[in-house]
Amino acid sequence: MANLIEITDFQAPELDIYARLTEGQLLNREYPEDGLFIAESPKVIERALDAGYIPVSFLMERRHVETQAKGILERCDVPVYTAEFDVLTQLTGFQLTRGMLCAMRRPALPTVEVVCATAKRIAVLENVMNPTNVGAIFRSAAALGMDAVLLTPACSNPLYRRAIRVSMGTVFQVPWTYLQDIGQLHELGFKCAAMALKEDSVSIKDPALNAEEKLAVILGTEGDGLADSTIEGCDYTVMIPMSHGVDSLNVAAASAVAFWQLGNP
Repeated sequence: MANLIEITDFQAPELDIYARLTEGQLLNREYPEDGLFIAESPKVIERALDAGYIPVSFLMERRHVETQAKGILERCDVPVYTAEFDVLTQLTGFQLTRGMLCAMRRPALPTVEVVCATAKRIAVLENVMNPTNVGAIFRSAAALGMDAVLLTPACSNPLYRRAIRVSMGTVFQVPWTYLQDIGQLHELGFKCAAMALKEDSVSIKDPALNAEEKLAVILGTEGDGLADSTIEGCDYTVMIPMSHGVDSLNVAAASAVAFWQLGNP
């Protein structure tokens, strides 16, 4: 059973993870094996535990210990810092949560080959820098038939707190890792579909896309879209038909449309 510790000192170093460390400090690029992330809300934390992520500590309202957190705490033998809600709101950001936070260890990421070994449909994010968009894309990928997500190094980290929250914990359910070279996808047998508004783009309804045995759906950064070199290296350039003079969708919205049309049935 978890070790309950009443919060009495806001400057206690054990609370730095929740109150004072930035996302960059939690990521710990210099020593990635010591990296941490914050999951919030019972549903999200439970999904992380089910996926094998290792908890370090909890921070929660005292009233949740015997209610919504009870089943989770029975699974974990780590410190649990508790206090009343009005006390916890003095900690930066806690008022944005659903009463429960969990600090967890960042796992070593798998290789692209491992992530794609059994995948038929994958999403590839190129330089998507907004964590809200990354989280929303993961949620759509999980719901709409994508087997994995690959990200270029410039993307926002999927284990940033906002990305996890927006994804509703699906970042723990969909296999993912970083991709250095999109050309590697062809070596793994994927045909690549670049989502881009070009004159030679095919409609997302083109039956040839669904007929591909292995397809990578590639989405670009919020402002400029995909790099020209990326588009040139793809097998298809694909567009979502628009109406009412709208020329494009937000990348998260576009991902949902693309995954619905092109994902696994």
